[in-house]
Amino acid sequence: MQYRGPFRSTCNTCTPGHCGRLPVLLKNGFKADVLMTPATRDLTEISLLDSAKIAWEDGRGLYDTELAEETIAKFKTVDYRKPIEIGDFTATFRDAGHILGSASIEIEDRKAKSQIKKIVFSGDLGNTPEDLLQDTEHINSADCVVIESTYGDRLHPKENPVDAMQSEINKVEVSGGTLLIPAFSLDRTQEILHMIMHLKKDGKVKAETAVYMDGPLVEKATEIYMKHTDLFNDHIKEDLKYGEPFEFPGLTIVKDERQSESLNTEEEPKVIIAGSGMMSGGRILNHAAHFLPITSTRLFIVGYQAEQTLGRELLNGKKEVFIDRAKIEVRANINSTASMSSHADKLQLIGWLSHIKNVKKVFVTHGEDVSREALSKKISEKLGITDVTLPVINQEIIF
Repeated sequence: MQYRGPFRSTCNTCTPGHCGRLPVLLKNGFKADVLMTPATRDLTEISLLDSAKIAWEDGRGLYDTELAEETIAKFKTVDYRKPIEIGDFTATFRDAGHILGSASIEIEDRKAKSQIKKIVFSGDLGNTPEDLLQDTEHINSADCVVIESTYGDRLHPKENPVDAMQSEINKVEVSGGTLLIPAFSLDRTQEILHMIMHLKKDGKVKAETAVYMDGPLVEKATEIYMKHTDLFNDHIKEDLKYGEPFEFPGLTIVKDERQSESLNTEEEPKVIIAGSGMMSGGRILNHAAHFLPITSTRLFIVGYQAEQTLGRELLNGKKEVFIDRAKIEVRANINSTASMSSHADKLQLIGWLSHIKNVKKVFVTHGEDVSREALSKKISEKLGITDVTLPVINQEIIF
């Protein structure tokens, strides 16, 4: 069995959060089908078309809409827990519980001549129990596991994210300021909307407090979530009996950039949820440039912030930042919660891996080196697996 390629991108086809370079495969001669779950197919389609449009307009795109559509035409859907045969291999998709449609994948070589016959790719694993989705599915056995390590060096705090969200909204209701929440269009925004729905329903935030959902993808993504309600957990399925779980009084869907820019002149207390989640692009940048110098502004960071992103700079307490080459003074209150992460933390990663019997070899991927090293050490200590590799890009492994 041979695998060659960028190990740190092993979950590219497991979740729509990692689909952005799929058209580049076609540009480089890839001609086969692209397999994914039905929900991932729907979310990936809108993601690729949106990325192609925006990046091409900016003159820095890797592909145009035509190539994105050619890529989408190659999508084939695979249901969870239904094995499929591809040549000498059998693949089975398991629910990773990360975002809608995300999957871990079991791949078995039916004609393997080495000890490594079955490999499991974790993809991004969910922070179970998750607010919207079903629990991360366990896998019974494998010879080799490729596991993500985004939070491989830490535990999620025990803080209740609903309480934290309520506190942030209540504070701008009193001050008359603006609460900015940078959030990814897929899953995180839907989770936030569901929280606010319950906070308003329970009278913990004011019904009249304006909430703006600002992002070209969000409305389409939310519609897709409602198309795949069978993937929701029991809590959301119960909510569905009483109405839309992502709608509430005071919610406005921002349709275009002109309406988005007009929010900067609104003087009412308000919440603006906008992408991107790491503040590396998207409409949140316009709002940040306007509102960060204002003392009544609050910025609530609700997800992982990668190195060298604006979100990470603000989280680290930087008082001056650059947005579109303009220097912005930060007078806003910056707060965060890690309890809304959609990634498994180190104990959850170890727990998921511990359910897989007969593991001989582990590759730790998809994380900063500090988290990869920490998780590698924990795997050896807790599970007694000594053959743990931290691969580098383009490293070739032959079994």
